[in-house]
Amino acid sequence: MTTATGTAAAATPDTAATGTLAITGFGVLSGAGLGPEALAAALADPEPGNASELYEEPLPRPEAHALVDFKVRDHLGRKGTSFFDRATSLGLVACKAALADSDLEVGEDNRDRIGITLGTTTGSAKSTSDYSRDTFTQDRPYLVNPLLFPNAVMNCAAGQAGIWFGLKGPNATVAGGHMAMHNALRYGRNLINCHYADALLVGCVEEFSPHTAWAAYFMQSVEGGDLPAGEGAAVFVVERAEEVRAAGRAMDAEVLAVEAGVFDPPGPDGAFSAGLETCLRRALGRAGVTPDEVATVATAWNGMPRLDDAEEAAVTAVLGADVPRLRVTEATGEALSATGAFQVAALLARHRAEPGRDGEISVITTRSAEGAAGAAVIRGWSRVGGHHG
Repeated sequence: MTTATGTAAAATPDTAATGTLAITGFGVLSGAGLGPEALAAALADPEPGNASELYEEPLPRPEAHALVDFKVRDHLGRKGTSFFDRATSLGLVACKAALADSDLEVGEDNRDRIGITLGTTTGSAKSTSDYSRDTFTQDRPYLVNPLLFPNAVMNCAAGQAGIWFGLKGPNATVAGGHMAMHNALRYGRNLINCHYADALLVGCVEEFSPHTAWAAYFMQSVEGGDLPAGEGAAVFVVERAEEVRAAGRAMDAEVLAVEAGVFDPPGPDGAFSAGLETCLRRALGRAGVTPDEVATVATAWNGMPRLDDAEEAAVTAVLGADVPRLRVTEATGEALSATGAFQVAALLARHRAEPGRDGEISVITTRSAEGAAGAAVIRGWSRVGGHHG
């Protein structure tokens, strides 16, 4: 993890975990395109595209949930973007969309109190690999392009976003893979509840490249899955719910609880299911929500039987078999760290489209092959409903 403020970690867990957060806007950029409407359409018709023309390097398969026609200059202009890599570009476009979607006004009086917390797997695997390769292949004395070095560190997207939008609050990058969104939300919650920031852009970004395509392919094949790779970013404007209510402002969702932990890896003894079950029960308890109040579970299903079965066992044990499951990865592909952010964005996109769901409570679950697990509880609202608390 990289962060512009190291003191946030000093807060005690009990203090940092109290207080409800509000999401007051969000931006999402998935393989289907920009915006919640594109994601909602992809959920209804989850078909991958053909990404074979994106790179000269061979891909494990042509199918991918990738933004084939994406060009950062179409969204941010040409000036200052020529050296952005794909991950940075996706992250900045999602941040721009989130700020535009929110009624939070950034100015000289508050930009020091607005920060960024972005989740990732390793940053841009392609940029890191390409830069490292140049140190071996370029003419001595290793004439690598110094302008490309910032892209080779995992906090490039968050750092560039802070510069681009003039946000001078805490700037953090959380490397968590499939756990990235839950970890970023927890870290952002701590920053806000411990008064290191008043508002944050919290989200995740993952690029599509030959490197991530092959990583997803091998990860899937080892576990018996066949999900194409995906990419994109989803970023949420997060603030203190009590202050949003006091100001009479509308919110998209309340983040009632976020829990995560590391347990035994999934196996025949069911220990992993018990670990995720623990997270689920802890999250519901902290949120003050009973299982019968949960309307939807956005799962991390990705076609890997060992992980999917363990997750389903835990969800069924806590919430029962009848609560509807939302499989977001069918529409976004194996998007690694962006998966959890897409799960949250998909739920909020559905609230935008269906005002009758105002006030519904949803759960977002995640897990990793190494035994990490997480659960978040949110209450969603539509813009039509205009919930003001």
